[in-house]
Amino acid sequence: MKRGFAILIFICGFLSGIDIIAQEISPYSVSRLSFNLSGFSEISPVIVKEGIMFCSDRRLSGVTDRTSFDDRRLYSIYIAEKKDTTDWRRPNLIKSERSAQFNTGPLCIGPDGKTVYFTSEIETGVASRSRKFRNHSGIFKAELSGLQLFSIEPFKYNSIQFNIGQPSISSDGRYLYFASDMPGGLGGSDIWFCESVNGEWSTPVNLGSQVNSSGTDNYPCITTSGKLYFSSNRPGGMGGLDVYSSDYIDGAWGSPVRLPEPINSRSDDFSFVPVPDLQKGFFASNRRRNDDIYEFSTTVIRKASCDTLEINNYCYEFVEENALKYETIPFKFEWRFGDGKTATGRIVEHCYDKPGKYLVQLDVTNLVTNEKKLNEKSQMLLVEDIEQPYISSVNYAEAGSAVKFSADSTNLPGWDITQYYWNFGDQTISLGKNVEKSYNRPGIYNIQLIVSTKPGQDGMKREACISKSIIIKRKP
Repeated sequence: MKRGFAILIFICGFLSGIDIIAQEISPYSVSRLSFNLSGFSEISPVIVKEGIMFCSDRRLSGVTDRTSFDDRRLYSIYIAEKKDTTDWRRPNLIKSERSAQFNTGPLCIGPDGKTVYFTSEIETGVASRSRKFRNHSGIFKAELSGLQLFSIEPFKYNSIQFNIGQPSISSDGRYLYFASDMPGGLGGSDIWFCESVNGEWSTPVNLGSQVNSSGTDNYPCITTSGKLYFSSNRPGGMGGLDVYSSDYIDGAWGSPVRLPEPINSRSDDFSFVPVPDLQKGFFASNRRRNDDIYEFSTTVIRKASCDTLEINNYCYEFVEENALKYETIPFKFEWRFGDGKTATGRIVEHCYDKPGKYLVQLDVTNLVTNEKKLNEKSQMLLVEDIEQPYISSVNYAEAGSAVKFSADSTNLPGWDITQYYWNFGDQTISLGKNVEKSYNRPGIYNIQLIVSTKPGQDGMKREACISKSIIIKRKP
């Protein structure tokens, strides 16, 4: 502890009433894959070791088309392998006994990498050959060997009364999610799931109104972490189908969150599938008229090295050291702190309201002679903020509530800061000096604030990073 005039003790509070002037930015960049064909549709990507599997209604050859009995174009399953980091090889057709006359796909692949669940028509007999017959879709299970699907079996809940399709299986194979317009739903189609119990699928369960809406909810994708992505045309979207996500917390699904642009657009955006770390993945969209598959990657900046926020302190300890020399004579020590406040004592503490220059003065009175010496000591005290970017926020908040973050107290003299970049520790980001954020999942989140200037004459820009953790609690 430094002796003399001032010793730092502890700090003050947080800003309140922050004006929200944030600029929301997307954590994603997207690019259209090279194997998409003009005039045809490519949908429902599934990530595999070699690349991706997907569905397409493209011609099987330059002259051979594949259509249903009522002249609808039929979808087949294809696999496309990566040629290099930016390009793809020509897709290969995955054949099955249904390839000639019926749809195959959308699909998903089980944890063993061989079991395929795919969507196809239920009725394949004579009735299906009538143009007036309305077929329904169901889920089928098959084994993948090379470029062939074998041993096709129907899902036990397929029905000629409604549609079931677009399957997605959990990483442990325990839960099968799908879309269906079966009775008991809330809208045009809903997200449902079954649980594997002793090798049998349980009765379908609707995810309920927390996930499903009165509109169309489809194309579920359950990730290894348990996050659910799906598409919906519910009110509040950007247009057509939009991609949403929901987290399963404490036995309930959280309110769906719509993904930002450019994942979503004014067109239909659907069949979103990420890699396990959520850093990249694929989805389909008809933003260029036909359905095409796009690759996305995150543009989130997360610094490996970032200073931890130090709290600004305006509290000091003041000591009259020379008083020890006059222990036999009683003295009165009166401090004037330069902000209109005073205190009495050889050792006193005082907290200033804000940074600034303060003239600290000490008056000493001899209690025997009543002789008073004004300004026995005086010193100009400079109270400063620590030179750092600064994050002002609460330390605790409830899941789902809005948290305000401010960089107003940033103290970097000589810096002409042009960008305030916030990383909220959950793969979301924002720009702005004052921003607002809500967390859906309880936990501890480490926020990074990265400030930067324009490049100088040498072409270099100045940049600094500060971090702070906050705790998000469950709602009571």
